[in-house]
Amino acid sequence: MKGEGRKHTTASPCAACKLLRRRCTQVCVFAPHFPADEPEKFASVHKVFGASNVSKLLREIAAQHRGDAVSSLVYEANARVRDPVYGCVGAITSLHCQIQVLQAQLAVARAKMVHLRTSNAAYLARFSHTAMATSSTSCTGSSFMSPAHKQLMEPDTTKSVFPLDLAMLDQSNLGEPPIWSSC
Repeated sequence: MKGEGRKHTTASPCAACKLLRRRCTQVCVFAPHFPADEPEKFASVHKVFGASNVSKLLREIAAQHRGDAVSSLVYEANARVRDPVYGCVGAITSLHCQIQVLQAQLAVARAKMVHLRTSNAAYLARFSHTAMATSSTSCTGSSFMSPAHKQLMEPDTTKSVFPLDLAMLDQSNLGEPPIWSSC
């Protein structure tokens, strides 16, 4: 009668109940997400958010979404412990800056590729023109040229040799002069 309202205890308390020094019950909201062998996981969440707030949050969330919520709480708590001011926003900002630097490096590499292709095309055009001028064959050079070579040979062609549209990339924040990159 008096013992009917009691909840049965588990063999080993979860990390939350162990840290809070309380009895872990079978319906403990922390037990599925904070196992006893990972005490640092709950310790950081408790330090940042508090056990009471986490308990309320987990009770309000549907059971199938609690695992994702706990993962987010642990990530944010660990980020807050590392960086108390910015938390995970600092990590996101850092990653965003890395993306911008890598995009700028990619643009530089693309610009170098365009430059090398243009230089190569100009060299081939000069070489083909020189070879045809010194050729002693009776056939005209234009009849043996492919359409691509003819396009390279024509100096006043309005169509681009390469299908890359060029656009200016602003690198003023990187301290370098602006470069050309393909879009």
